[in-house]
This record gives sequence, structure tokens and C-alpha cells, in this order.
Amino acid sequence: MSNAAQTFESASAGSHPRDGHSELHSGSDAASRSRSGILRRLAGEPLLHFLVLGGLIFAADAILHPPAKDEKVITVTKALRQSFIDTFDEDKQRTPSAAELQKMVEAWVASEILYREGKALGVDRGDEMIRDRVAFKLQYLIFDQVRVPQPNDEQLRAWFAENHQRFDEPERVSFFMTPPTDEATARRSLDDISAQRESEELRDQTRAILDRPVPSLADAFGDQFRDGLLKLPLQEWALLHSKEGWHVVRLDARKPGAPASLEDIRAEAAKIWHTEETRKQAWEAVSRLKANYTIRYEP
Repeated sequence: MSNAAQTFESASAGSHPRDGHSELHSGSDAASRSRSGILRRLAGEPLLHFLVLGGLIFAADAILHPPAKDEKVITVTKALRQSFIDTFDEDKQRTPSAAELQKMVEAWVASEILYREGKALGVDRGDEMIRDRVAFKLQYLIFDQVRVPQPNDEQLRAWFAENHQRFDEPERVSFFMTPPTDEATARRSLDDISAQRESEELRDQTRAILDRPVPSLADAFGDQFRDGLLKLPLQEWALLHSKEGWHVVRLDARKPGAPASLEDIRAEAAKIWHTEETRKQAWEAVSRLKANYTIRYEP
């Protein structure tokens, strides 16, 4: 019988239960001491420290910056639309029409799309400027990629036929007008002017408006003022009402307009056509990007 077998048989035959328990307990202590030694050695490993710290950082980042769920959703908030209305009101002193407001919203949506696509391409890397700068960068890149040839004669003539009014020489008027006031005060001023007893202050405040294009009168003074002015005989003072109040007005001169000839402005027309066609194609590129997004409007 081998020594190993003899040892096993001897231990089996002569072992006392208490002695066996003592051996198990001794083995457990040894295992515990072994695990403690391993943990102490691992605790002293710099690599373990790095891995644990990295795990904590990634976990914290995942909690603080969860992945975006709606990367392709753009929300036009009620507050955003109101900001467009407020800004427009400051500039124009009136609220925008529904079409004007929608145009501003569409411009903002396009800017937001350009911003997001620009960020996706890394255009903003190393640049801390605001969203519009990033959007402008991508817009510049899109425009730079658009290649539009010069228009042929047929294209230019068709475009000019639709846009000739932009080149036509408009009718122009020259007139004098007193400051805006209420109707009663304006009537007294008219009486004084007609009797040539107006005050020096009124003469100093009377404005001379020279060669004003007729199409611009409505925006500045209102349709009623424009129509009334064009009906006045020359060199005659009269009362007219504008968007600002009542005035005493004298129409001094009218210069008729003249239609433009394509041959006279061909180079300028071709330049404008090229610019607009480039913008059109660039906008179409933005619209293709827009197709990847869902535009959400808050009620």
C-alpha cells in the first residue's frame, strides 16, 4: 500500500470528530488569510485605482448627461415665437402677420438644423461661439459647394420678365409736410399758412421730402396718405392724415417713372440671378437636411 493510501486509512480510522473540526477550522483560517493578502495586494495596485475611478466617472457622466432621445426633433416653443413677435414689434412698431411670423420661424428652424448638422460634422470643435456662428459655418460650407453656371439668354429674359419692377425707375414725388398733430391743430396751421402768418417755429419744423419713390410712401405714411398726396394739385397746401397723425402738406413736384430695359442692366441682372439661384440651391440642400427632422410646435 502506498504511503498516501496508508495515511488516508490511518486518518479515517483514528480521527476524532473534534480533531476533524479543528482541521477544517484551520483550513478556513488559511483561506481567509490568503484572500486578505490578495485584497491587500490589489488595493496597492495603481491600475485597479485607475479602473475604479474611470468607472465612477463614466457612471456619473451617464447620469448627468444622458444620451439625447430626440436628436432629430426640433421644438418651436410658444416662448420662442413670442420672442420673434416682440423683436419684430420693436423694429416695425407693429405685430407681424402670420406669414411674416412663419417666415421668421422657418429661418430659425433652418438655423437650428444647420447648427446641429454642423456640430455633427465637428464644425464647432475648438470654437466657443454661439449657435448662430456654428450654423453660419455650415451654411458657408453649403454655399461653397453650390456651383451655379451663368444664366443663358433665355433664362435671364424669363427671370427679368418676372422681376423687371425691381429695376424700373419708379415715379417720384417731392413735397413739404408739417409735423403730425391732431386734426384741429392741423387745421389752424393750414389757416395760418394760407394767410401767410405761420410761426417761425412751424416753418422750422416743416420737412422737405425730395424725390421720394411713390412705392415707399405707403410703408412710411400709410395708404391713405399716399393716395391723398397723389390726388393733390401742385403747389397747394392741404390737410392729409398719415399713420402718425394729421399734417399740412404741399405737393411740389412729380417725376414719372420709366420701365427698365434688360439690355441696359444685363450685367447687374445676371449677377442678381446668379446670387438668387445659388441661394435657392443652398436652401434646397438645407431642406433635404430638414427632411431628417421632426419639427414640433408647442400649442
